[in-house]
Amino acid sequence: MTSRPFATDAKAPSPRAHPVKDTRHGIERTDEYAWMRAENWQEVLRDPSLLADDIRAHLEAENAYQAALMADTEALQKTLVAEMRGRIKEDETSVPARDGPYAYAAGFRTGGEYPRFFRLPSAGGTEETLLDGDREAEGKSYFRVGGVDHSPDHRRLLWGHDDKGSELYTISVRDLATGEDLADTVAETGGGGVWDAASDGFFYTRLDENHRPSKVFFHRVGANPDEDRLVYEEADPGFFVGVSGSRTQEWVYISAHDHETSECHILPANDPEAAPRLVAPRETGLQYDLEEGGDIFFILTNADGARDFKIVTAPASDPSRENWQDLVPHEPGRLILAIMAFADYLVRLERKDSLPRIVIRDRHDGSEHTIAFDEEAYSLGLQGSYEYATDTLRFSYSSMTTPEQVFDYDMRTRTRTLLKTQEVPSGHNPDDYVTRRLMAPAPDGELVPVSLVYRKGIALDGSAPCLLYGYGAYGMAMPASFSTNCLSLVDRGFVYAIAHIRGGKEKGYAWYEDGKREKKVNTFTDFIAAARHLVAEGYTSHDRIVAEGGSAGGMLMGAVANMAPEAFGGIVAAVPFVDVLNTMLDDTLPLTPPEWPEWGNPIAAREDYDTIAAYSPYDNVGAKDYPPILALAGLTDPRVTYWEPAKWVARLRDRKGGDHPVLLKTNLDAGHAGASGRFSRLEEKALTYAFVLKVTGTMDSH
Repeated sequence: MTSRPFATDAKAPSPRAHPVKDTRHGIERTDEYAWMRAENWQEVLRDPSLLADDIRAHLEAENAYQAALMADTEALQKTLVAEMRGRIKEDETSVPARDGPYAYAAGFRTGGEYPRFFRLPSAGGTEETLLDGDREAEGKSYFRVGGVDHSPDHRRLLWGHDDKGSELYTISVRDLATGEDLADTVAETGGGGVWDAASDGFFYTRLDENHRPSKVFFHRVGANPDEDRLVYEEADPGFFVGVSGSRTQEWVYISAHDHETSECHILPANDPEAAPRLVAPRETGLQYDLEEGGDIFFILTNADGARDFKIVTAPASDPSRENWQDLVPHEPGRLILAIMAFADYLVRLERKDSLPRIVIRDRHDGSEHTIAFDEEAYSLGLQGSYEYATDTLRFSYSSMTTPEQVFDYDMRTRTRTLLKTQEVPSGHNPDDYVTRRLMAPAPDGELVPVSLVYRKGIALDGSAPCLLYGYGAYGMAMPASFSTNCLSLVDRGFVYAIAHIRGGKEKGYAWYEDGKREKKVNTFTDFIAAARHLVAEGYTSHDRIVAEGGSAGGMLMGAVANMAPEAFGGIVAAVPFVDVLNTMLDDTLPLTPPEWPEWGNPIAAREDYDTIAAYSPYDNVGAKDYPPILALAGLTDPRVTYWEPAKWVARLRDRKGGDHPVLLKTNLDAGHAGASGRFSRLEEKALTYAFVLKVTGTMDSH
């Protein structure tokens, strides 16, 4: 590996080792940095000032070391922020969506960090601000808006906010006539809610002491929140609970789910005192979601072996399992992702041959047609609608070269109308770029899709630097969509690549199943295969590839660093889930029980313990020549707790060979998503990109 200079006299932090032994299934492990896990971590989520002094001092020392080693990039970081900000339309707004007498939208003001929510009369008239994020965020170091939902009678606004990054949202009710919040404030919720049909109250989820949404309550406006009615309580700590509503505002859905099983209860929105009715009892591996269709429900499900999902119908009067009737049968290799029902049409978003498509079905005669697109790789999204009795579908389209476009599509005439194209104020010509889709051979013969974008004219002789991004978990597919930020690398001669590895659903549900639990290693070997294929095809060379991933993608970064450190010139791991074994053994952590279907339960099963122990990045750090590594963390992160990257970085420094640095930057005012403002987030991205440019020796390129 080519040496990259990190010239500084700064000394890396050397935290104390305090070995703690743990024995499971007769196997003893020693964790010398277990002390970094604050005993009062739940209180720290609510009040970061309660963090123990020695832990805070260590995190601050790591931040100082990172700043010292990256000091020579400060001017570059400012340049990158200016570039990325220059590509953002500062007064960006969404296309208003009509709901009866009003059309609702959100946007930003010039210079604003947070969204503003507003509406206009559908017949035309003056814009009315409903919620001003910048105003609400004044005086707060962190602020994030949760759910925002107007009442059916348009008189009130239900909105949530988090001011610590801990994802403990407070929800409030705003009187839209006065612009003032009522006394109906509920703390430590999931962030949003669902109005009843009469606009008199709302359903919401409340988080328990382990930060899990386990209860659904109904709050009547004007009542004491302490007396809210408990509507549903989930007894299994492995299941998360959510509440949502139908677009016709006739039904409220209460869902309980983990990563492979779901269960739904329904109740009429006009009778909030009704007891929830179970649709189909939970059955391990059975998933289903309801979409209202008048006197029937459309149900997207994997029942009866429909691995890539099918659509069934059931009468709204009794949607129980015995009444399900196939409408759109299962087709292996065609993964149905989402459905949306209208009075005359059923729309489905599906993926086939690694690409998304939108299919429109006439509810009267069963005929279908597909909306066609031409590019080699692209991204689609259904935009949603407040209205049910309409022929208009709104969707978004983008590719790695094409900025996002929003269309209204007339499902009857089959014509589309372009409503908006994402503006890039500093300029962007799609013809200056090339987007490609490669297929990288994995060790077992599978072909891994890799999406690329690069500037026309760069030499494809192995000399180009490359940022290779990956995730590969929970069945989440990484879209080949437009990113203005990555142009700061692409315009400097980089190849920007996304590896669509197993663990996602890019090639159907089987692609996900082949990258989880005992097959998790496929995720890692797929990513390494993508890197090697890019080199074999002349797009880059190994010492010029920087790998990037976050959260579960950060686990990917830790694993490939252990398995093939020579394949990468640098690694960026954002809020990385790297202490997998310890976390999955700690059932008090927010996500642990719900995560067992994804990774396995090492408490209950020796086989799962062995599987996780074999790849867990923290447990497999060795005396290897690791490339330069930058890890990013958030102090109030409830998903990947701050101590995971902190422990990993400390152990890497202890055990690794070579002299490449390992850096840790912890945001002491934020959680999993990093900085909350749209421009403050650019500073974190600028640090990442400066690191990428530094380790590839391209800081002076443009």
